[in-house]
Amino acid sequence: MFVLTKNSTIGNNFLAELRDAQIQQDSMRFRRNMERLGEIFAYEISKTLDFVETEFETPLGTASVQVVENYPVLATILRAGLPLHQGLLNFFDRADSSFIAAYRKTGKDGKFVIQKEYVSGPNLDGKIVIVADPLLATGRSMVLTCKELLDRYKIKQLHVVSLIASTEGVAHVKANLPRARLWLGDIDEEMTTKAYIVPGLGDAGDLAYGIKD
Repeated sequence: MFVLTKNSTIGNNFLAELRDAQIQQDSMRFRRNMERLGEIFAYEISKTLDFVETEFETPLGTASVQVVENYPVLATILRAGLPLHQGLLNFFDRADSSFIAAYRKTGKDGKFVIQKEYVSGPNLDGKIVIVADPLLATGRSMVLTCKELLDRYKIKQLHVVSLIASTEGVAHVKANLPRARLWLGDIDEEMTTKAYIVPGLGDAGDLAYGIKD
């Protein structure tokens, strides 16, 4: 498990701005910081991929360099995950993409279930798959999504990317997705009774795209 805040890097500045209640009022900057963090995670994940030495012609001769052998498929949970997905795609620019529509459906008693609408994307057999969602609260959305993908396809490797996770969410993902490798911005200890991470950063989808009806 990789946790960004355990390292002293510029990425911590972007994460701090995401959490800052004043700065995050600028939705464009909020989206951009999510995108920047997606780029950082793409760079870190790239270190785990297979590389192959490739020769190519320059204007003055021949050079060789180690390049990524097989690009991953990037999957994201709509809508909050779109800027994070774009950051990953900026670096893995030859990657195919998959999109998952899943959300919390709250009943009259205040309890919620995870409602999944659809999954749209390429065949994932034999693929390295990166699933991104900005917040990992209970972990139920991530587990539901990834289990369906694992049941449907013979996925080679599974990576999970989230900017803020709860300790409960991390435990739930580890227990139910033992094959997954986690890439997290930071981990918070608490959640509210409505399963919002504390201190967290609020509702990532609303902050990025406006309050939903």
